[in-house]
Amino acid sequence: MSGTRSKQEVLAWIAHTRIVPVVRAGSADEALQAVEALLEGGIDVLEITMTVPGAVEVVREVAARHGDRALVGAGTVLDARTAEACVEAGARFVVSPALDEPTAKACRAMDIVHAPGALTPTEVVAAHRAGGDVVKVFPCDALGGASYLKSLKAPLPHIPLMPTGGVTLQNVGAFLAAGAVAVGVGGNLVDLKLLREGRREELVARARAFRDAGRPD
Repeated sequence: MSGTRSKQEVLAWIAHTRIVPVVRAGSADEALQAVEALLEGGIDVLEITMTVPGAVEVVREVAARHGDRALVGAGTVLDARTAEACVEAGARFVVSPALDEPTAKACRAMDIVHAPGALTPTEVVAAHRAGGDVVKVFPCDALGGASYLKSLKAPLPHIPLMPTGGVTLQNVGAFLAAGAVAVGVGGNLVDLKLLREGRREELVARARAFRDAGRPD
């Protein structure tokens, strides 16, 4: 089961899949539908954001259904209590839009992969020193996207970076070539309009395309 995976195994899984879909939805049911489509498209890392109604229970449901074949994480985690609740529900990694020291401390105590958010070089170093296993560079597109990531990696090659914001099927290769360990992808992959309009197969196809772009081998 997913609960027995070590931090190293979780990091290796993320680095192998390289695509981390950011699942934001207007309801728990919609989030679960999106998860099923992503899995069908071959993406086996799933970030359920805390903006989804009943998000912790969505994490629990996805982990119960798919924890043996998918890596379930929690996103938009802003405090330690939420991080602890998500991990208890089955989350194997925690993503935050910014660095919150109590959240970082809680993740260290639970031996759970934590990806705090940062943008500037100072923030990236601070997030890494606080125990961030991966640093979420967000919003990366606001400062130049892949070219900005490449500039960050030059002096900080030892820090695993996961750019999020503005990642598309057209530029995902550039982000990975610039040194991203993985990329976080929101609406450009998890397009809920496709589900709402009965075009689920297009979402599955999009997931497959992102999967192939992330693992061209």
